[in-house]
Amino acid sequence: MQHWIEQTALPMTVPAPYSPFHLLFSLIGILLAVFFAYIFSRHLQKKQLKILLFFCGILLAFSEVYKQLFLYYVVGQGCYDWWYFPFQLCSLPMYLCLILPFLHSVPVCQTICTFMQDFGLLGGIMALAEPTGLLQPYWFLTLHGLSWHIMLVFISLLICLGDLSQSGSSSYLHTLPMLAIFCIIATIINLATGGRADMFYIAPYYPVTQIIFHFISIHCGIAVGIMLYLISICIGGFLCHAVLEKEKQLYVRKRIKGKGGAGPSKS
Repeated sequence: MQHWIEQTALPMTVPAPYSPFHLLFSLIGILLAVFFAYIFSRHLQKKQLKILLFFCGILLAFSEVYKQLFLYYVVGQGCYDWWYFPFQLCSLPMYLCLILPFLHSVPVCQTICTFMQDFGLLGGIMALAEPTGLLQPYWFLTLHGLSWHIMLVFISLLICLGDLSQSGSSSYLHTLPMLAIFCIIATIINLATGGRADMFYIAPYYPVTQIIFHFISIHCGIAVGIMLYLISICIGGFLCHAVLEKEKQLYVRKRIKGKGGAGPSKS
């Protein structure tokens, strides 16, 4: 396996952020995400959409396993770097999509879908907008990073247009306890690895690595930087929820009108 993975380690010149490669790949990817989310939401019922999300989780999981092996054998030369452990905000849809079919509580499923809808869109768009960490000196890592976050946009839109999330602006509040739990898990990983991991970018050992908040951490303290960073995630998730909620209401109305007043598909 190591030999085969090394054979796929095709080097590339690291693309510059906002280069034609980055912009075209992101634009085409997002347009395809919107198109397929629209098509699938129109032709699949909710149970089928949940199965599709499960297969998205499988695809993400297989690609992540390959990425971890690639990082271990090619980049790390046989040493594992905890910095790349897959438990960032953008990693969560992989796990949540995989457990979705095994959850029988409708409110729990809806809360999980709302979480993936709001924070998946936030993570996908923000990473594509500031792609420094995605653009790597290997074709596989670069394509994986860009494609992963485009997939997050697809999952978010599929949940929104498929009416799998909880409705109403207040439903966003139900996702915050999930976010808090994931932040606690991320902190435990960060502490357990002594700062070698930086899950959710909230390791207390050094300034927040994210743009703007890095400056805040240096000048106002790491704790302040982390706190403001988490608050910004909450605000960003709420803004995504508000936009998607309005879009979902318009889309569901159009579907109902197009079916001559028929109700939405059964879950």
